[in-house]
Amino acid sequence: MSFSHISIIAGLLTVLLVSALAVIGSKYQSRSLFVAIQAQEASLDEYEIEWGQLQLELTTLTEESRVERVAKRQLKLRMPDRGKIIYIKP
Repeated sequence: MSFSHISIIAGLLTVLLVSALAVIGSKYQSRSLFVAIQAQEASLDEYEIEWGQLQLELTTLTEESRVERVAKRQLKLRMPDRGKIIYIKP
C-alpha cells in the first residue's frame, strides 16, 4: 500500500470517528431534551390541577348565598325595606 492509500484510509477513519461522536452527542442531547420536556409536562399537569382547584374555590367564595351570609353575620348588614329600594333602568 502506498502512502496515499494509507492517508485516505486514515482520513476516512477520522471522518467515521467524528461522525460517530456526532451521532452520540446528538442522541444524548435528544434524550436530555426529552427528559426536560417530560419534567415541564409534569409541572404543567400540577399547575392545571391547581388552576382547577382555584376555580372551584373562586366559585364557592363568590356564590351569592355565601356573600349574603357573610354580609349579615360578619358585617352586620341587612336588607333595606322594600320602600327604600330604588331600581335604576339602564
